[in-house]
Amino acid sequence: MTLQYDDAKTQGDIIVRPSTDADSTAMIAIYTRYVTHGLHGVAFEPMQADDIKRRRKNMLKHRLPHLVAELHGMVIGYAYAVPFRKRPAYRYCVKNSIYVHESYLRSGVGRKLLPALIEACAGAGYRQMIAYVDSENAASLSLHEACGFRRVACLEGVGFRFGRWTDSVMLQRALGEGATTPPTGYAAAGLRRIGDISMESD
Repeated sequence: MTLQYDDAKTQGDIIVRPSTDADSTAMIAIYTRYVTHGLHGVAFEPMQADDIKRRRKNMLKHRLPHLVAELHGMVIGYAYAVPFRKRPAYRYCVKNSIYVHESYLRSGVGRKLLPALIEACAGAGYRQMIAYVDSENAASLSLHEACGFRRVACLEGVGFRFGRWTDSVMLQRALGEGATTPPTGYAAAGLRRIGDISMESD
């Protein structure tokens, strides 16, 4: 199925909404463009509709948002959050991912998706959001910083793109009350810090 996108990308209002299984084809098309043109010399297995459906189901189970940006009835971008780490001690921290259709880059899609993702994660009780951005992706770095993220680290030589090693910038943003208060239900559930620490060990 070939998706036809509107060239007049500045016309109309971009709508952000929760994704559905019916959006799978559009999301696969957007993702495939990234992995086939964004990386060099690496073979990827094509993503299938069932892959996205399974991921969405798992995210929703953990109250993690999976959003799409829509214009004139067409999906032109999507964003989601996943656990930052699997250890229970990190259960209040998420990592975001945003993908925008190539025809709609720098047209405000990211500035619709990211704030909506932040709000949804904060509403679900998460306290920190992490992003990893290629050091040369100035547009994404600018987007994240405009949405309150700050650079906390630079991971050197962790990516291999277009025949050379690249760096990734790690950015972080507090959600809600961040680390200033314990998570909701912390005392009521009888949780102890020492219990959280023990779950981190291998």
